[in-house]
Amino acid sequence: MEKAPASFLARHEFLVRRLHSLSGLVPVGAYMVIHLLTNSTVLTSSATFQRAVYQIHSLGDLLPLIEWTFIFIPLIFHAIIGVVIIRGGLPNTGSYSYTSNIRYTLQRATGMIAFLFIMWHVFHMHGWFHFETWIENVAEPLGGAQFKPYNAASTLGAAMSGFVYPILYAIGVLSCVFHLANGIWTMGITWGVWVSPAAQKRANVACVIFGVGLAAVAMGALGGAITVDEEAAKSMEEKMYNAKLASGELDEKASEHKRSHDDAGHAQADTDQDE
Repeated sequence: MEKAPASFLARHEFLVRRLHSLSGLVPVGAYMVIHLLTNSTVLTSSATFQRAVYQIHSLGDLLPLIEWTFIFIPLIFHAIIGVVIIRGGLPNTGSYSYTSNIRYTLQRATGMIAFLFIMWHVFHMHGWFHFETWIENVAEPLGGAQFKPYNAASTLGAAMSGFVYPILYAIGVLSCVFHLANGIWTMGITWGVWVSPAAQKRANVACVIFGVGLAAVAMGALGGAITVDEEAAKSMEEKMYNAKLASGELDEKASEHKRSHDDAGHAQADTDQDE
């Protein structure tokens, strides 16, 4: 009986696995580190966090292109190949003899949790897509698109209100952190960076330190989000927004969709009164 021909992924397993591990580190892992560090600035002050968000959105029309090219497409690729590996679509040569069963299982479990969390997180905060019709008729009615870039701290605090969201975020973010830190260790072996037992042990210590540090940053960001003084943040955000309008950095009509409805309404009322 003839064997079924190997799939495309199986025939190119060496390349696929290395692209999979590489995409998990750059750009997906690197972006996650930057994202968590940016979010943690809310601990300094709402104004510091808002300035960081303004800097990101100063990219203007290039921002969606950069997001899809360097974040979403690599993330989707990494997730799809990860699912294929877990389901046995590729030979399971990833289960190296040096990897404990617990660590091996946790890497795959946290990968699935991380993917589901990221899908939900992007919807909850941004609604997946930025089309006005989608946001108003689908995302917002379903509880998505809660984060407004020009009201960064106040809408982040509102989105993280209650008891359930912080718990879900803690589970999701810590899964992402473990998956990245442990993935860096296994990636180093896959790429032949640390081969000897002694080198693997040193790398393991470094990855543990990195993981614990990043987890602390993530939990700090979460703590900052749930303790935001929303009213004080709104007042500060309004002042910063008006200053950018006055300087010509922002156009009121073009930026309205990036503001919370309350603040956009207040701004319009103030404009009407001035007229």
